[in-house]
Amino acid sequence: MQSKAQTTQDYINELPADRKEVIQKLQQVITKNLPIGFQESMGYGMMGYCVPHDIYPSGYHCNPKDPLPFMGLASQKNFVAFYHMGIYADQKLHDWFVEEYGKRCKYKLDMGKSCVRFKKMDDIPYDLIGELVQKISVEDWIKTYESAFKK
Repeated sequence: MQSKAQTTQDYINELPADRKEVIQKLQQVITKNLPIGFQESMGYGMMGYCVPHDIYPSGYHCNPKDPLPFMGLASQKNFVAFYHMGIYADQKLHDWFVEEYGKRCKYKLDMGKSCVRFKKMDDIPYDLIGELVQKISVEDWIKTYESAFKK
């Protein structure tokens, strides 16, 4: 479900109360742990965290007018989605996350290539998300992105 909100606060304001609380808490965890250089914005109808053009002028290879995406956060119909391109592009990081998730959560991990779906709002590993966010700097993400996606 893509939002037409222009700002992250507008996005949060349009959410139902139960989702608003979860998204706000995830936003706080992300921004608290976000390495310097990443920027919060709206993109693709969801909250996003990207490398802005002033740091990476080439932008996203699929659409160079867009900044280089890194993470996303969205309230979908049946779950809250957290997108992290690092766990898609870096197998070692992916394996670490999967292992740690299993240690910290009572429910099975529901994950796509870069998307972690949280269906049980009471079992979101906020501390693990914070640790994951810290693991890749802007410089590291640009190197990983260029080696994995931009050939």
